[in-house]
Amino acid sequence: MSKIQLRSIARARSIQLNNTRLVTTVKKFAPASIVFNTQQKANTFSTVWRTTALIATVGIAYSSTTNTVLALETNDPLGDAICQAIVQNDFKALKKLADDPNFSPNVYHRYGWTPLQVAVIQDNEPMVKFLLEKGADPNLEDQYYPRSHQAANVRQVDFSEDLLPYRDYREYTALHYAVIICNPTIVKMLLNHLADPLVRNSHGLTPREYLYYVERFTGEQNTEIEKLLHDKESSFPKDKAEHDERIRKAQLLKEKEYRKKHPLEDSLKARIVGQLGPIHALASAIRRKQNGWHDEEHPLVFLFCGSSGVGKTELAKALAQHLHGKQLDKGFIRIDMSEFQHKHDVSRFIGSPPGYVGYDEGGQLTEKLKECPNAVVLLDEVEKAHPDVLTIMLQLFDEGRITDGKGTTVECKDAIFVMTSNLAQHEIADEAELLRLEASVSSDAQTTGTATVIEPKADADQDKKINRQISLSRQFIQHVIYPILYEHFRRDEFLGRINEVLFFLPFSEEELREITSRELSRWAEKARTRHGITMTWEPEVVDVLADGYNIRYGARSIKYEVERKVVNLIAKANENDEVLDGGRVHLVVDKSIDKKHRICKLEIPERGGDDSKKPSGGGWFGSKN
Repeated sequence: MSKIQLRSIARARSIQLNNTRLVTTVKKFAPASIVFNTQQKANTFSTVWRTTALIATVGIAYSSTTNTVLALETNDPLGDAICQAIVQNDFKALKKLADDPNFSPNVYHRYGWTPLQVAVIQDNEPMVKFLLEKGADPNLEDQYYPRSHQAANVRQVDFSEDLLPYRDYREYTALHYAVIICNPTIVKMLLNHLADPLVRNSHGLTPREYLYYVERFTGEQNTEIEKLLHDKESSFPKDKAEHDERIRKAQLLKEKEYRKKHPLEDSLKARIVGQLGPIHALASAIRRKQNGWHDEEHPLVFLFCGSSGVGKTELAKALAQHLHGKQLDKGFIRIDMSEFQHKHDVSRFIGSPPGYVGYDEGGQLTEKLKECPNAVVLLDEVEKAHPDVLTIMLQLFDEGRITDGKGTTVECKDAIFVMTSNLAQHEIADEAELLRLEASVSSDAQTTGTATVIEPKADADQDKKINRQISLSRQFIQHVIYPILYEHFRRDEFLGRINEVLFFLPFSEEELREITSRELSRWAEKARTRHGITMTWEPEVVDVLADGYNIRYGARSIKYEVERKVVNLIAKANENDEVLDGGRVHLVVDKSIDKKHRICKLEIPERGGDDSKKPSGGGWFGSKN
């Protein structure tokens, strides 16, 4: 800044300080244009206006030397359009904008004010009422600060011509602006919609304190507004608490109605084949928690036991998807416990203490729980973790909190912890197969796993099937499974903190056919989207592929079987130009081969090759879709 500019600013400040107290008060607290009734007040206003103009000139000179941001970094263009419609008193345009699915009354103008603040300062009662009914927040604060000529000009055009354009209006709420225009009706509407009468603007004034300066400048007493504000100041904390409680109860009721229409069991069954016991037990526990029938001092903890590939991890993912939806990236935390097999790995779990490597990075679990304390936490293959990690988890499961390496305590009583384990998988699988052969049924589905057994009716058509459920007996669990768990973890207090141990059984024949059909449908969708090839199959293909099930590898064995016996055929035919993009393939069973060694073969009803049907995409085993 040049010496001339500095001297100009100094002179301006000197003039400012020599003005009367009234002039200073007006500059700091009052609007720039208010009607006066006497000639004396008119002369005073003229003096104020000249002083204000000089101050504005100084502000222009100063702002031209700064390089600050001129507008909000994140701004929705809809905010500017809404404010413009309000200033132009175009109610029709405002309603049209409100019909937009993306409409929000709480968007900001690019220079920092809200539509409700514009409607208030424009003294437009119908628009104020309309915006409040649409959910406008009366407690949002103005972010305007005069950083440029452009900002000042836009302020006068898009907000108000009656306010000083070079004044700091940060932290002003709609209630402050309602006091400026002295409209008791608007003040009452804002207070009825929980406008905070105790909030302070950038000058440290509440709306009622700000009212005193307006009255001092205008000479008019607004007793009605003063009484409204005074009464609400004493009752606001109670009113706000009651309002929040009503909102909370309404939200709980809304969530309850949604759960009635969309039961958790249905959502889980849509993704998980079989495993009805674990699904219903898990859903029942979550339902107790959601409806307040749980111990709020402890998080829910589950242990999923069973063979690999029977849906343990997938069930945890499906639960997180149902509870967190679009926030799944934060709402689902998966930690592979095989990475914590050594004593020193504890530091990676909760974070390194001060002075050690990795202190600034934090722990893999604690940092994610800070972001989402009610996340679904999957601790995969927990039996592989070092005993010291399990010791940390004791506090986590018992008290619902964990202290990281920096000494910060993370509260996570609302989290849901799911541990998976392959312990006793062979015993569980062998017992399940034996029970299926014996068709043994147990009625206890809350603490055991279930699967489906298919039996023909003795007095009905042999083609009709009925579903019956099998479950592990309590004696088998107590005398076979639990001793294996105790032998491995060697601590009763750890297993005692688990709410429920759920057992996942190998799939039945009917469930295997369903898994196979789902896998074929998945590849049919890929064939269509990547290559425009229509893929169909006859029912016998499903039976042939289901025979490739390996009880030790679970559903993964079906996936590999489909890739080997189906996808390889189509990929080879596509590579040899036997079927082109836009063609059609049909899978059948080669009945000329022995029944035990049946294979699938490919029929090509349509070769395809129309370039117009060719979609863009990768190869058969590409990363897309």
